[in-house]
Amino acid sequence: MRYFLLDQITAIVPGVSARGVKNVTLTDEVLHDHFPDYPVLPGVLVVEAAAQLAGFLLEATLNRTDEPPRRSVLVQIREAKFYRPAGPGDQIELTATLGSSLETAAQVAVAAEVKGERVMRGALTFMMKHIPSERVHEQRRSLYRLWTRTLELPFEIR
Repeated sequence: MRYFLLDQITAIVPGVSARGVKNVTLTDEVLHDHFPDYPVLPGVLVVEAAAQLAGFLLEATLNRTDEPPRRSVLVQIREAKFYRPAGPGDQIELTATLGSSLETAAQVAVAAEVKGERVMRGALTFMMKHIPSERVHEQRRSLYRLWTRTLELPFEIR
């Protein structure tokens, strides 16, 4: 199983915030065991979906065109709180809002809702790292192009 949990990025304002969605379906393999007869998406995967959105926001914000790309690496989860489960048929609306940032680290507030009802909120800390792997960079570029295929981006995907 691959843990690409976003289905689409629906909005981004570099340096400010991003929005995206995760559609929960019975084809999500983890739902078959979590839990039988009461399938819910594990909270940790909701956090991971939000972290993927936050990582995209950070890379779009902090990478410069005249330098090799840096990748966001999740290093801390703080204050993660869960309010209700998300299950098959739910579309989770995710938000990531940039908090304090330095050249090599940043904090991002994340939240998840289903039909306006809060599912999760939390605070994530990331480090920005140079990763010497063209394979990693190509995977991210490909994934980011897929996630943003319906947006006109004000920057180049790196």
